[in-house]
Amino acid sequence: MTVSQELLKEALDSLKDTGVRITPQRHAILEYLINSMSHPTADDIYKALEGKFPNMSVATVYNNLRVFREVGLVKELTYGDSSARFDFVTTNHYHVICEKCGTIVDFHYPALDEVEHFASQVTGFKVNTHRLEVYGDCPACQGKSLH
Repeated sequence: MTVSQELLKEALDSLKDTGVRITPQRHAILEYLINSMSHPTADDIYKALEGKFPNMSVATVYNNLRVFREVGLVKELTYGDSSARFDFVTTNHYHVICEKCGTIVDFHYPALDEVEHFASQVTGFKVNTHRLEVYGDCPACQGKSLH
């Protein structure tokens, strides 16, 4: 079993455990998110799956993403005015975002795991989560600006 197949099985099991019915659309949306490294928008997901599910609407995609978010399988990434993007939750990771084309790439930085503990110690807050975003120009956009 591949890593993505194992992640899909675990995600489907956790949906079943919370009483969420597994429809073919839910299965396909989850599978798409797990295999997508592009942090797709709901519209991206809809366009990718509309050929397989001609009766599925964008609203269906949004509703399923909301369910996945509530169960904790998906994070909704919002950046200013642009459309929300969705990320299948695997491990704690951060994002570097291209300011020109909007590409989002995951990166891991284990030293930041201590940030919540440190913030709690310094402020007295009970810290629930944190988010880090790094902005710049991706390699493809850097190449374009050289010409």
